[in-house]
Amino acid sequence: MSSLVMSHYEINEQTMALIPANYTDYQTIAMETDKKLYIKKTPFQIIERGCLNNFSSFEGRRNSVNYLTGFKRKAPIPISVYRNIYAFPTHALKDWDCCWIFYHHVESVVKVKSNHSVILLKNGTQVSIDIPRLELLKQMERTSYILFISRDGLRS
Repeated sequence: MSSLVMSHYEINEQTMALIPANYTDYQTIAMETDKKLYIKKTPFQIIERGCLNNFSSFEGRRNSVNYLTGFKRKAPIPISVYRNIYAFPTHALKDWDCCWIFYHHVESVVKVKSNHSVILLKNGTQVSIDIPRLELLKQMERTSYILFISRDGLRS
C-alpha cells in the first residue's frame, strides 16, 4: 500500500471504483486503471464532490434520474455526461458497504455464491461484492438506460 493518503480525490475518466475502507487514515480506496489511491473522504463524499465539479449537486442528479426514469432506490448517477462518467451504487447510500462502480470500466459480473459476486473490470482488476449477480446486472442495465437517454435526448 502506498503511504500517501490524499485529502481529496477528483473523479476522472480513469476512476473505476470507489471502495469503502474503515481505516484511521483513510475511508476510501479509489481504484483507477493503473493505480489505487487512499482517500480521507467517504465514497459518497467523493461522489457528491464529483457532481459539484460537473455543475450539479448530487441531489439534483438523483432527482433528475428519478424524474426521467422512475428509479428511486440505488439510482445510478451521471457524474459527467460530457466526460462519459456514470457510476452506480452497490448498496443503499447509507449502507457502510456501499461501493460506487463506474459503468464504462466493467467487463463482466461473475457469480461466486448466491449472495456474492465479483465485478471484473476491463483492466483485469476484480472487485468482490456481497451482492447477488442479478442485482449488479440490474444496476448495469439501469446505468445503460440513463446513458442512453442522456445521450440521445429522449426527453421532450
